[in-house]
Order: sequence, then C-alpha cells, then structure tokens
Amino acid sequence: MTDAKAQDSLLAFSQRLAKAVKRVSKAVVAIDARPRVATSGIVWRDGVIVSTNHTVQRDEEITVQLADGRRLPANLVGRDPSTDLAVLRVEADQALGIDPVTTTAHNELEVGNLTLAVGRIYQERGVTASFGIVSALGDKWRTWRGGEIDRFIRPDVSIFIGFSGGALIDVEGRVIGINTTGLARGAGLTIPAATVNYVVDTLLEHGRIARPYLGVGMQPVALPAELRSNLNLPNESALVMLSVEAESPAGRAGIMLGDVLVALEDVPVADTDDVQMVLSRSQVGQTIRASILRGGEQREITLTLAERPGKKVSDYEEPRHRWKRSR
Repeated sequence: MTDAKAQDSLLAFSQRLAKAVKRVSKAVVAIDARPRVATSGIVWRDGVIVSTNHTVQRDEEITVQLADGRRLPANLVGRDPSTDLAVLRVEADQALGIDPVTTTAHNELEVGNLTLAVGRIYQERGVTASFGIVSALGDKWRTWRGGEIDRFIRPDVSIFIGFSGGALIDVEGRVIGINTTGLARGAGLTIPAATVNYVVDTLLEHGRIARPYLGVGMQPVALPAELRSNLNLPNESALVMLSVEAESPAGRAGIMLGDVLVALEDVPVADTDDVQMVLSRSQVGQTIRASILRGGEQREITLTLAERPGKKVSDYEEPRHRWKRSR
C-alpha cells in the first residue's frame, strides 16, 4: 500500500470514529448530582436518563444539561446499588427531541473489538471520548452487592473523572453499555445494555429493586476431614460468621458469631457466590433453611428473608483511595 493510500485509509477510519461519537453525543448528558464535578448520563428513552448510582449522590435538586445547552431539572426514579445504576426522569413541557440510543447485543462482542468511551462533563467543551478495545469478556456475574450483570465486560479505555454513567460504544456508534468504576476497585467495567434495560424497566414500574439479604459477614473456612466424615458433609469448605447484624434475617433467626454455614436450602455453600446464587432464586418474605455447625454439631435454622434496609445517599459512593477519585 502506498503512503497516500495508507493516509487515506487512516483518515477514513478516523472519520468513522468521529461519526460514531457524533451519533451518540446528543444522548450523552451532564448530570449535576454531586459536589464539584458533574457526572455523565445517557438518555436511554425519551425523558428517561440512566447514570451510575455511586456518582448520583443527591436524591433532590438534580439538574441535567443536554447537548444543546438546555438545563433541566430531573427527578430520581430509583436506584439499584447492586448494579450501580440510577434512573432519572426529566419533566419537560415537550419531548427532549433526542432519539433513543441504539444498542448492540453483548453476545456479539469479542475480545479485541474497538470501542470508545463517551462522556459529558464540561459543557463548554462538548463530549469527551477515549479510544481502546474490549480487553476481557466473561459470563454472567454477580457484583459484591449481589446484583446480577448479564456479561462481564472490561474495556481498555481511559475512564476520566466524570465518565462513570457515560456510554461505551462500538465503531458504528451503537451503545454496548454504561461505564462505571463503582463495581471493581481500580478498574472500569461496562454494564451491558441488557442489564440496563432490566433495571430501567423495574425501577420505572416499582421505584426499587427488592433483593433479599442475610445480614452477615462471612469468610470461607476449611472443614476438617474427620468432621466431614462424622456429619456426612459433601463440601470441603464452608462459611464462618464474622459478623451478624442484630435486626437482620440471620440475627433474628438466632445465627451467632462463629457459626459455620454449610448449606442453604440443601445447597452446599463453600463461598459467598454460592450464597448469592441461592438468594438470587429467592424472594423477600420467603422462608429458607440454613444448615449450620455450632460447637461441632449440625443444626437446622429457618430464616425469613427481608429486603436490605435503605442507605443514605452518601453510603452509595464507591470507596475513595488515595490515588483515585470517584469517577
């Protein structure tokens, strides 16, 4: 290929990326919902804006600035800390005039696909974008708060301050999902569009997503071979209770510090992922059976699952590290 043809190809590729950013830019907004710096959001549907829960730090006095400069008040519809998503609704006299975003299925992605992260923080500068690739993909997974994400997506793009809540797009300008730094410490991840749609639908209908919890702090512990043999236990490890909230389902059922959880609903549990799997199949108000070890003896305890109590807005912010600000 001659130098001229190479330059033409590079220019065409550059223009294609610019068009992709332009295609989504009208739907990317700046949200004033925390001190000092705005955060990004996406007009997911007409009048409905999605951002990240950890950066929407106020429940009231939230404003949204659109690409055309309009600054509009927004109401918080609801939050789902477990998936780090917040849904807002803009009440305007007329439609926003912004086309719904075009999404792409997460199962179409491959490691190495080119991507762009698009955010809007400084209105006078327009949108901001960074370029990279999909660096890692995985199956459906659970967050540390128990939320279910349809696919693990880690993009190798720069997530600048304020980029959480913005879009990860492909080279056609289709939205892959919403970027966040609130689900993995020190790393940016993308919440796929399928997960966003589920959370948006649920919050618009119910205002919240009720997820059951136990109210304990647990750590895996190896079970001695002799104990396993005597009690006919199938699992080599279980979960020891390091903390128990007094008014939680576990606390009210009588679970104590030092108890070892070996099974829930007859499902052996070796780590916290096993517990989350059982809880994901259960409902608030449901009664479940827990098999525990106490003093070398096996006991059966019945728990009535409850919804995790609401937290203050300040509790939703991701932990701050000395080398990283909330994004």
